[in-house]
Amino acid sequence: MSSIEEFQQVSPSTESYWRSIILFGRNVASYKFALAKSLLEIAPTQKNIITLEELAEPFSRFLCEHITAAPRQATSNSSQFLEACKSYNTGEITKEQLLNVTVKKGFNNVIDAFHVVNSYDIPISFYIKDYSKGSKKIILTDEIFGLLENQQFNSFMKETEARWNLVETAWENRISRNLLNIEYDDKTKEFFVDNNRRRKDVTSARDALNGYQKGKCFYCFDDVSLEKGAWNVCNVDHFYPHTLKTVTPNVNMDGVWNLVLACPKCNKGVDGKFAKVPAIKYLKRLSKRNEYLISSHHPLRETLMRQTGENLEERQAFLRKMDEHAINNLLFRWETEQVGEEVF
Repeated sequence: MSSIEEFQQVSPSTESYWRSIILFGRNVASYKFALAKSLLEIAPTQKNIITLEELAEPFSRFLCEHITAAPRQATSNSSQFLEACKSYNTGEITKEQLLNVTVKKGFNNVIDAFHVVNSYDIPISFYIKDYSKGSKKIILTDEIFGLLENQQFNSFMKETEARWNLVETAWENRISRNLLNIEYDDKTKEFFVDNNRRRKDVTSARDALNGYQKGKCFYCFDDVSLEKGAWNVCNVDHFYPHTLKTVTPNVNMDGVWNLVLACPKCNKGVDGKFAKVPAIKYLKRLSKRNEYLISSHHPLRETLMRQTGENLEERQAFLRKMDEHAINNLLFRWETEQVGEEVF
């Protein structure tokens, strides 16, 4: 079973299938992210029949916003629709003209491709395409409205935005994805790239990692939130404590391989982990989470493989070596009671 299949099938749920679309699809353009954000924006209206004319407004708006910060939104060199978005941003065409181009050109592939993950359609649909009777529209299904009832609904938009930011960063830098390195700033809790000594913040580490953990604490599986001020807002935790940094000079302890999201109790509660080494069962979980990241196409995939190994055997050996090094230095292990259902 591949990591993608495992992600979908361990504790299968509507939100797991949604996240698999966002996290694991092969991306040649950013249309999928714009469509996902459009669906999340429209769903709360409870309207289920959406014409392409209606869909065109949020779809083009999200793309225009991203083009402002990152002009390259596809791997191909040209696209009439993306060129129209750029022309709208510079005032060369009107909103009405942009929407007309969006309806004609913007949805040519994404409507059919949205539900495809790892070359196959997922077993549920968040909308049904209906181009019959001379009117092109999509019909939203119970599955998309079901996401509204999920307490993590607000996280889905943040996760989509974070994934979009990561993907467009790889395209925008126009360098080999094998050379693009995503780094982590422990002070700002942001992922960033440093290209030719020019730093660019990419996205929140919380938003980028949350989907791979299905919105759960890495250790106890309790629900966590991405909302600032929430009682259960997640913390970015170094799986192997940051205190090891001074005695581990050749390993990037701030690397994405070592970053997980933890609930406030596990991270810094009375019986929290602090500077202890997680129990062995969590090491296996870390390996699984990292394989999810690697199954997600660039740039986190390439960054993680450079940090831990090119193949699964090398990566597992790296983690075993790190675990031995950590326990030899910190002496004590830590574990906590499981609160929620095991989801990965």
